[in-house]
Amino acid sequence: MVLSILFITAILPKQARFKYEFEKGIVWMHDDLISPYNFAIRKTTQEIKSDKDNILKSILPVYRLDEKVLEVQLSEYQADFEAKWRSAGLPDDDYKERTFEFGFELLKNIYQKGVIGLNKSYQKEKDNANYLMMLLKNNIKTEVSTATLLTTTSAFSLASERVVENKKVRTDILVNVLKDRITPNILLDERFTESLQKQAIENVSSTRGMVQKGEVIIENGSTINDEVYQKLESLRLAYEENARVTGDRNLVLLGQFLLVALIVSLLMVFLYLFRKDIFQDNRQISLILLVVTGMLFFLSWSIRMKLPSLYYIPYCIVPIIIRILFDTRLAMNIHLLVVLIASFFVPNSFEFAFLQISAGMVSIYSIKNLVRREQFLISALLILLTYFISYLGISLIREGALASVEWLKFLPFIFSVLLSLLAYPLIYLFEKMFGITSDITLMELTNTNSTLLRELAYKVPGTFQHSLQVANLAESAIFKIGGNALLVRAGALYHDIGKMENPQFFIENQNKGLNPHDKLPYEESAQIIIRHVVNGVELARRHNLPEVIIDFIRTHHGNTRVDYFYQSFLKNFPEKIVDENTFRYPGPIPFSKETAVLMLADSVEAASRSLKEPDAESINNLVERIIDYKLEQDQLNDSNITLKEIETIKLIFKTMLMGIYHVRIDYPQ
Repeated sequence: MVLSILFITAILPKQARFKYEFEKGIVWMHDDLISPYNFAIRKTTQEIKSDKDNILKSILPVYRLDEKVLEVQLSEYQADFEAKWRSAGLPDDDYKERTFEFGFELLKNIYQKGVIGLNKSYQKEKDNANYLMMLLKNNIKTEVSTATLLTTTSAFSLASERVVENKKVRTDILVNVLKDRITPNILLDERFTESLQKQAIENVSSTRGMVQKGEVIIENGSTINDEVYQKLESLRLAYEENARVTGDRNLVLLGQFLLVALIVSLLMVFLYLFRKDIFQDNRQISLILLVVTGMLFFLSWSIRMKLPSLYYIPYCIVPIIIRILFDTRLAMNIHLLVVLIASFFVPNSFEFAFLQISAGMVSIYSIKNLVRREQFLISALLILLTYFISYLGISLIREGALASVEWLKFLPFIFSVLLSLLAYPLIYLFEKMFGITSDITLMELTNTNSTLLRELAYKVPGTFQHSLQVANLAESAIFKIGGNALLVRAGALYHDIGKMENPQFFIENQNKGLNPHDKLPYEESAQIIIRHVVNGVELARRHNLPEVIIDFIRTHHGNTRVDYFYQSFLKNFPEKIVDENTFRYPGPIPFSKETAVLMLADSVEAASRSLKEPDAESINNLVERIIDYKLEQDQLNDSNITLKEIETIKLIFKTMLMGIYHVRIDYPQ
């Protein structure tokens, strides 16, 4: 507990908290707010983005003239011209000289005019390639329009026209040579342009105007409009920035320590008062504190990483995990405590608390009785629906118009719900790490196709059928009085697995007329019967059954006597001194409602098989006698079960047994 408090306090953000909560469209319910000092009004994100866009539009792209292009292309022009002229088989004469010189001068003039490699990102319109630019020539900047320069296409068109107009040159050869020699010599200097843009963006001011000390920011009863909201937001940021500089960090740390210590202490008090079984188990307390600490660590990390929205965090994963591993009340209690701590570090804390508490309640309610895996998906959909209704309601209160609802801000909630499905693998991990059995594991254990139950059905079919009936009785009873029905069913299915060691010694597995106990002393018969509890525990541990299931095996007979053999011994050997412990189960007696209900269901179901002609009266008397005997033997003293609940159990057992044996009830006239 102390380590958790210290760790949580250490990881939480250490800034002072602005004492006012505000939102656009909400009426200011506090006293008139007067500025305590001068502060700048910060621009909105949209305003800053607009300013940056305008600045970028004002920055002209920088192009650089590459002098080497002309030299290279003129040199290659000469080689290409010579090669093509020879390949055409033409003589070296004046005609060749005129053609060469005309092309050479034409190419030089084109490059002197300038051939630009246009960049589409600077076009003002989709189909307009003309824009202003800065031309760097000999380190001198000149503002020019791209319209005054040639492109590779327009340069080739100009060259072709000039060649065709000149009737004194070889047109075909010259056009082919010039086509390959025209390439841009004015290119965008991306690094220089980006440097200018970056410098200009850095100079964009993040503020607009000032609020003077003593100026009224907002009066009581006024509605927070966009302008006032920006002033309040600017004051909050200025306050937190000022607190970081001048505030006492140790006092902030002390405040966080006190709050976290209070919350964790309340959790411990809850466990002490209502779940002493968990309070006395350091392993389970460690798991609970690990889940709480892990969620708050994730929240602190998200704040430091400056996530665009803290609603991306799957807060509902905590109540889901605690509900599956423990119970509903504990899940609700822990979720409330986590949300309370988190509310100190998120904007609009009341709105945050409303959203998360509502969603957490739905997540707990939707998996109150986990009997199918698809309940996780159903729960996720219900959580998402809760978020949607809550978000829509809050938005309508704030904006007053459906068209003003910012639907994009709902996307983080969808992501959060998807992340909450990680609860499934985390539950498996926590089970293995801390040795806790969840409802998911219990569901797997109640599958009658599991290896151990298949073996039970094959080796001792009578015991298997008895276990199924006990499971039905116990599950119905515990569901009615309140308890973990899935746990009871799993415990009932495995409570008699020890009978697989000596199946023929138990009456439900015997053939008619053959009873091996007839050849054994009463003491030995009793020990064989008693041993099925010890054998069951050993077998369960070999198959890695959870301890909560083994508890049902150990307690389903408590420390009662094997009365049939005990009474038979007294009747046949009255002169002998008997050690009663020889005929008594080792115990312990049931220590929970679930184990107590299983003991009663086991005894009643087994005894009901001895009824020769079951009717309403005999079943009623049987149930009353069996349960009253358990009470007289003090078998239910540790089970925290009330007399009223016992009466309810009796009624359920009687009703179900009458249904099993098809007893017609005689109704009064």
